[in-house]
Amino acid sequence: MNLKKLSLFISATLLVSSVYLVSCKKDSTSSKDSDVSSAEDNSMAESHYNDVTTIVTQAAVSGAVTVGVAGGNSANGTEGTLGSACATISIDTVSSPHKIIVDFGATNCLCQDGRNRRGKIIASFAGKFGSPGMAVSITFDGYFVNDNQIKGTKTDTYIGLNNAGHPVVSISVDGQIIKANNGGTISWASTRQREWTAGFNTADWSDDVYSITGTANGITAAGQAYTITITKPLIRSMSCRWFESGTLDVTPQGKAVRTLDYGNTGCDANATVTILGYTFPIILH
Repeated sequence: MNLKKLSLFISATLLVSSVYLVSCKKDSTSSKDSDVSSAEDNSMAESHYNDVTTIVTQAAVSGAVTVGVAGGNSANGTEGTLGSACATISIDTVSSPHKIIVDFGATNCLCQDGRNRRGKIIASFAGKFGSPGMAVSITFDGYFVNDNQIKGTKTDTYIGLNNAGHPVVSISVDGQIIKANNGGTISWASTRQREWTAGFNTADWSDDVYSITGTANGITAAGQAYTITITKPLIRSMSCRWFESGTLDVTPQGKAVRTLDYGNTGCDANATVTILGYTFPIILH
């Protein structure tokens, strides 16, 4: 091969290599992993099953879930108290086990946190409600939130006071959510500790604040398995309908970790999911 042909061959080879490298870089950018469904489905389960414990506690302590909230009871506001004028409470402490039934009725009822509920939450327990070591088994009968059906079993075990003097509950869930509008079924299992950090010594439910830690695993409505680890406690104030802060790592099977961050901007529906350095905004429901 003469020098001219060798020069042309080298030039052509370099050109092809540079095109290949540019092409690979472009494909990598355009096909970045932006699937946030596991984080969104987990957030829905996290919120609804957490609210169930609050509803049962309100019913047990107050005999109602119709308590008011600071600043009014507008369904369109940011208030998060789960009050509902249409919820009927029945408490049986004679039979064994004892039973609390919260019945939102057969048709949707707009509650003070802006969510529609219908159906029953059924809590069974032995002993004095809230005493250390007492376990509450919670099941559901046709219970829906915004037309998403909540199913499964939740067990709340009351641990007692921690070193900070805060009540702590150990929570396990084996649940499913059938999403509205044929959106598929979420499977969700979790082990949690819920610390009642503020408001436990007042008669006002709206000043209650909870800190939640633990792990979970699930399957999204699209059939994707994932695991969850809370890396910074999730903070839920009952003056807000959403988690206000906290982070968790979501790891879908065969995919990179997604970090769900509830932010630190106070009471709003905004959160973010970060995947391999790319951040995507999501809206909480």
